[in-house]
Formats: sequence, structure tokens, C-alpha cells
Amino acid sequence: MISSLLNIFKVHDLRNKVFFVIVMVAVYRLGVAIRVPGVDPIAIEQLRESAGQQGALGFLNLFSGGAFESFSIFALGIMPYITASIIMQVLGVVIPKLEELQNEGAVGQRKITQYTRYLTIGLATLQATGLVFIFGTGRGTAFFSAASAAPTVPLLPDGVWPRGYLIIPTLVAGTAVLMWMAEMISQRGIGNGMSMIIFASVVSSLPGGFWSILQLNGMFWFVSMVLLTLFIIVSVVYVELGQRRIPVQFAKRVVGRRMMGGQNTYIPLKVNQSGVIPIIFASSILLLPVIVTQFMGSGEGWRGDIASFVDKYIVNPQNFVYITIFGLLIIAFAYFYNSIAFDPVRQADQLRRQGGFIPGVRPGPQTERYLSKAVNRITLPGAVFIAVIAILPYILLIVAGVRTFGFAGTSVLISVGVALELMRQIDSQLTLRNYEGFLK
Repeated sequence: MISSLLNIFKVHDLRNKVFFVIVMVAVYRLGVAIRVPGVDPIAIEQLRESAGQQGALGFLNLFSGGAFESFSIFALGIMPYITASIIMQVLGVVIPKLEELQNEGAVGQRKITQYTRYLTIGLATLQATGLVFIFGTGRGTAFFSAASAAPTVPLLPDGVWPRGYLIIPTLVAGTAVLMWMAEMISQRGIGNGMSMIIFASVVSSLPGGFWSILQLNGMFWFVSMVLLTLFIIVSVVYVELGQRRIPVQFAKRVVGRRMMGGQNTYIPLKVNQSGVIPIIFASSILLLPVIVTQFMGSGEGWRGDIASFVDKYIVNPQNFVYITIFGLLIIAFAYFYNSIAFDPVRQADQLRRQGGFIPGVRPGPQTERYLSKAVNRITLPGAVFIAVIAILPYILLIVAGVRTFGFAGTSVLISVGVALELMRQIDSQLTLRNYEGFLK
């Protein structure tokens, strides 16, 4: 293992890529510490206490690497860029023009990337405006920390005008900088830029989470969380590397004087093909009722009843209704994403054009049904696995009262997934240069 790590620094190109990623991550972590101008420090402390709990704010704070709880220039994180990329991927199945661009290769991909950037700026503007108007008046902190009797202080004590309209473009500019950094990491570094930024955000919260458990919950729960984290790591590695390999044979054909085809291969279907995207989708859906109730107000009558219901069941991680809804949404979005990422009709048509077939299955509609059935069967265990990983911290919250180590399962799932992908890319780079890689 040590010799494999040393091999990375023997290759000049690979060494520069690794150093470039480290520099970009360091700049990102520096920006997390720079707070937007004009916010109240006392309100920031209340926001930090609310974000430290497991819930909607904890999820936002996780993917921003702690930038949300301090309302820094990177408070929105990389989430608008991820959401825009997912939306463009979904629209590529619905809109024929985008599907044509996807099939045009590098030229079409550049256009899609440009559209994704525009959509990212639009989403970031909407999110920044919503955050400023919700938390600037103190209503957001009051809603998310309704269980606390402490008075809430608005982030902008003098009102949204004019400071709020300075904070909005600041947050949008922070997201644009993160988007640029992610693309630069993908181009000049190693690994996927968005994944590396999320990885840095998630890993930065792990040491503080363990230390808080040791200080507040004692040695027993600290050791229990360490053992649980190790178990989750082993389980995630096992599931992430799990595949269902569907055998494929290609018929022999004569091209000129040469015999082509005849080889045997397989279609790899990952058990967890969607990764953490269903968790992101489910959390985003659960945030929608919160935003709606903020604009509706929480007075008396039916508005107050709706706000009370959302407060008690939708954003309360100590309620089993929230846990059940969250888990079911994750499973549903896992099936939804897999239906977009893997199209049995397109795959069957591609096999037919290349002269390939699945042994024992006739080409055409039977191959489509076979692939669809295989994907649906393999999606269920993967979806249930990531749902259990996601709701496990909430169960610990109810059973053990561990409040300071939010999203342990999600954090480990993201960290292990990105680390495995990074290892694969480094291993391929080393193998290409006749060095022994990590993977045996």
C-alpha cells in the first residue's frame, strides 16, 4: 500500500493532478470560513445550533461543509450545480433536442454544459433569495428550532433592505466559484470535481462529530459510533462493488477477409447504481413543505394547523412518520433514477445493432423485458440499503439521544463512494504507466 502511494509521486503528470486537487480543496475550505457581510453574529450562533441537529438544516449544512451554519460565501455549496446537472440529465430523456445533443459527442456535451451553468445560476439565485428572506427575518431559525424556547434573532437586524440584496449576489457568486472549481478539478485534476468538493465537505464534519459524541455522550456511545461507522464502511464497499453481470455474446461475421465478433462479454449492473442521488432528491422534496409554510405564515386557523403538522412530522427527525416518509422517498427515487440512467429499450436496440444477444433470450422485446426485470430486481436491495444507511442516524437519535453526529450513514456512503472512484482512476493511471496500482 505504501509503495503504491509512493508510485503516485513518481509520475510527474499524476503528481501535479493530485497537488492541484489539494490546492482547490484548500481554497474551498478557506472560502467556507469567510462570512457574508452584514449578518448578526448572535443569529449565526443560533443558526449553528439548529444546523447541528439532524434535520433539514443539518442536511444543508452537511453538503456545504459547515458553510451554511456560518452563512459564509459558500453557504449554498455545490448543491445548485448538482441539482442542475440532474435536471439536465432528466430533461435529456424528455426533450428530443437535448437527447440529440447528448448523442453528438464532445460538441453536444459542451452545449449541455453551458445550459447546465445557466440553470445553476438560476437555481442559486432562487435559493439565495429564499434563504435571505426566510432566515434574514428570523422565521427560518424559529421554525427549524421550534422545540427550543430561546428567542430567535434575525440574521439581518435592520431588515432585508439593503444588506439582503448584497448577500444574494454574494451567495450566487460563491456558487459560481464552486462550479468553476469543480470543472477545473475535472479537467486539470483527477476525479470528478463535484464529487471531490462534496467529499471535502462531508469529511470535514466527521472529526468534530466524533469528538462531540465523546464529550457529550460518553465513551460507550463513542466506541459504538466508531464500530457502527466501520460496519457501514465495510457494507458500503461491499454494495458499491457488487454487480449483476448479464452475459452477452456477439455473433461472428465476415468483414472483408477477416472474421469479426464471436467474443463473450457482459453488461455490468451495479447494485447501487444511483449512489446518494435518491437521498438528495428525498431531502429536497421534504424541504418543499417547509419553504411553502414559511411563505404562507404560521398564524391561527388552517395555516397554523399546516405549519404545526409540518413542524411535528415533516422536519422532526425524532418522529417515525418522518423516518418512514424519508425512507420510502429514497426507495422511490432510486427506482426513478435507475429508470433514467439505464434504458432497457435503448440497450436492447444497441445490442441488436452490434450483433449481440443474451444467451437464452431472443433479441428484441424479450431482451427488453429481460433487462427491465433484471434492473428492477437488482434496484430493490440497493435502494433498501441506502434507505437504511440514511435513516440509521435518526434511529440512533431516538434510541441513544445522539444529536451531534448528523447524517453519519450518508456521510460514510458519500465518502466511501468517492474514495473508491478516486482509487479506480489513480489505479488506471498507474497501470497505464506500468506501475502497480491499488487494486489487485
